[in-house]
Amino acid sequence: MIGWGASDFFASQASNKVGNFKTLFWSQIAGLLTALILIPVFGFNLTNDPLSIFYVIIVSVLYTVGYLLFYKAFEIGNISIVSITINLDMVVAVILAVIFSHQSLTIKHLLAVALIFTGISLVSINLDELKNKKVTITAGIKEAIGAAIAFGIAQTLSEQVSETIGWLPTTIYIKLGLIVILLLVTLVTKNKLSLGRTTLKTKSIIGIVGILEAIALLSVEYGYMVGDLVVVTPISSALSIVTILMAVVFLKEKLTKLQVTGIVATLIGVVTIATL
Repeated sequence: MIGWGASDFFASQASNKVGNFKTLFWSQIAGLLTALILIPVFGFNLTNDPLSIFYVIIVSVLYTVGYLLFYKAFEIGNISIVSITINLDMVVAVILAVIFSHQSLTIKHLLAVALIFTGISLVSINLDELKNKKVTITAGIKEAIGAAIAFGIAQTLSEQVSETIGWLPTTIYIKLGLIVILLLVTLVTKNKLSLGRTTLKTKSIIGIVGILEAIALLSVEYGYMVGDLVVVTPISSALSIVTILMAVVFLKEKLTKLQVTGIVATLIGVVTIATL
């Protein structure tokens, strides 16, 4: 939770400086190096399981799409609002886990999910324009929702892989997949990955993003291996608390009363599910 929350805050800063694509690529390099350091301690076994390899490929694609949309949302939207909207990934992941993995979901879970949807709806709509009979989605919301759907599906498949080949190999394979996909996209689009004249401060921020995100992913994959997604994912989704606090404290972000109400409702829903 803390790792993802802090990394999201720093990712928003890096994306505003060098763009979402470069931020994602170089942060994944840093994250991969972080995961590789753990091999001498925990070991690493190559897998030849066809289904796990297939799932890793799909998860890598989903995470690539999800992160690009997520970081783009940070570029154009309010950090607090984007961060709270991404909690929809938990709803997607939990629903898929219940349907396909037969994990249990209670009435309290459903009420908490409804609270999350309500909260996200409140932060998504511009109330002033709604009063004038205009409905405009807050900047970055569409990208954040797209990212949440991609993340939710990826988390469901990722749990299956972690349970089969282990948390560390799963993390390393996913990061390798992300890097390869981004390189292929670069070759096709001829985008430049060089950070060029980027300041040392920005490069350091990107490195921090990668390290924190890797720590978060490693922790979550371990949780998937030893526990259930319906428990692990809601806890990790509380990352919004960290991101929002950092945005308000360090960036002095301003929110309307309705948006604050939506954020509080969403956080209550997340915490409720995490404690059930």
